[in-house]
Amino acid sequence: MGSEQHFGYRVTGQPSSYSSPKPQIPLFPTRRIESLKFESRDSPNSPFVNPFDSEIFTTNSDSREKYSSTSGASPSSLEDCSSVNPSSSAHYMINALQDIETTLMAPDDDVSMPINPSYGQNQWPQPSSQRPTQWTHEPTSSNMVQPQVLHNNSNLKQLLIACASALAGNKLDEFKVLVEHAKALVSISGDPIQRLGAYMVEGLVARRELSGTHIYRALRCREPEGKDLLSYMQILYDICPYLKFGYMAANGAIAEACRNEDRIHIIDFQIAQGTQWMTLLQALAARPGGPPHVRITGIDDPVSKYARGDSLELVGKRLEMVSKNFNIPIEFHPLPVYAPHVTKSMLDVRPGEALAVNFPLQLHHMPDESVDVNNPRDERLRMVKSLSPKVVTLIEQESNTNTAAFFPRFLEALDYYSAMFESMDATSTRDKRERINVEQHCLARDIVNIIACEGKERVERHELFKKWRSRLTMAGFKQYPLSGYVNSVIRDLLKCYSKHYTLVEEDGAMLLGWKERNLISASAWH
Repeated sequence: MGSEQHFGYRVTGQPSSYSSPKPQIPLFPTRRIESLKFESRDSPNSPFVNPFDSEIFTTNSDSREKYSSTSGASPSSLEDCSSVNPSSSAHYMINALQDIETTLMAPDDDVSMPINPSYGQNQWPQPSSQRPTQWTHEPTSSNMVQPQVLHNNSNLKQLLIACASALAGNKLDEFKVLVEHAKALVSISGDPIQRLGAYMVEGLVARRELSGTHIYRALRCREPEGKDLLSYMQILYDICPYLKFGYMAANGAIAEACRNEDRIHIIDFQIAQGTQWMTLLQALAARPGGPPHVRITGIDDPVSKYARGDSLELVGKRLEMVSKNFNIPIEFHPLPVYAPHVTKSMLDVRPGEALAVNFPLQLHHMPDESVDVNNPRDERLRMVKSLSPKVVTLIEQESNTNTAAFFPRFLEALDYYSAMFESMDATSTRDKRERINVEQHCLARDIVNIIACEGKERVERHELFKKWRSRLTMAGFKQYPLSGYVNSVIRDLLKCYSKHYTLVEEDGAMLLGWKERNLISASAWH
């Protein structure tokens, strides 16, 4: 796009549908986007299909979220979250995120963020009533039977550890006896350790039978057909607020770094459905002095077209709608390439643009020096550094499963996912079918890969933030401070879910978690 024209929207290589000068927009835009809905990112390694399914769980096609502007109380009012209905958290977060980013775009002396008390009154769309999908340990009766809770859940946890220990020691007869006992105690509709245990048993058996890679590839999390249907991953992000708050922290860093830029280029190494950028673009549209020209390069692996139907085309349509409704010039460059195969020339970095690079729960899929002598993980960081970005945002699971041997890796996965499954009970009832589907389709595959696979076939290779910090530092990056204002707002918003959610600011990063366990890290670099 030439700098002499202000295009409303453009997909690279196609003519713009219209053009308009930069408008002057009120601080809080009042338009609504009718067809946008709150959807979350999908892992490029988790395209959605499950061979254990008896049918695909879907939701009503009229379940759309509207983006709207708000005004109201100050951030301090967030401390009283009694009016927030958990079922409305998606709509609530959309508005909160938009207000945060709009505030970051405001003049330096404007430090207040309007929060609408009515957020919590919006109801989350009700799902259609369909029977749950099947899993190995799921009762086959159409009326789901609630299992009895073990008198001591530590017994099951210790049994799972004993199974892994026997397998690690190649005590196969002992493993066979123990795992049969474990199968009798786990259930996908039970308490957290019973549910997690069901998937960990599958991973242990897959490792014993050397079928982990096959199961990992087969357990594809399939999003319901149709652009108006909620995906399983969307529900996961709604019931696990620390995931979406990681994206909120990243957007806050980008908003601050680019607040005075007229031309912005965002490279997203896992664009998925593009939802992360919707509220940021609305805030940019409302920026004093008019919106900047925004170019987004969205990377998504080719398999995602199978997983989500329209894939990158759908992202383009959403961005076009944002452009038209908020009068912000947007250029979209879809890049259907596996992230490890992306080259510098594909990214079309142009002089005069402020470059922001986003790694959302993606970089851990790239092998490091322990798997590939070429070390694609560090090479990717060096390549991005050579682009001279204004800011780089990194969101990752706070777990240490990359180079650990099988048994300590099993213990780490058990601890990490125990906290994650327990946290889900705070936002979703135990027998809720959407939650069962989310855990089956979106988490089981990762758990199986961590437990059952080795070498290049094990792609879920998480690292702790301290290790990411070391890698980024060696690649020449320096930390870019996260917004203290955004952190404080997120801390208050977490109270709307449960007092057990935690936010720790450590070594320049934000660590989000459940009780004593950190689950997600968010950081920014330049």
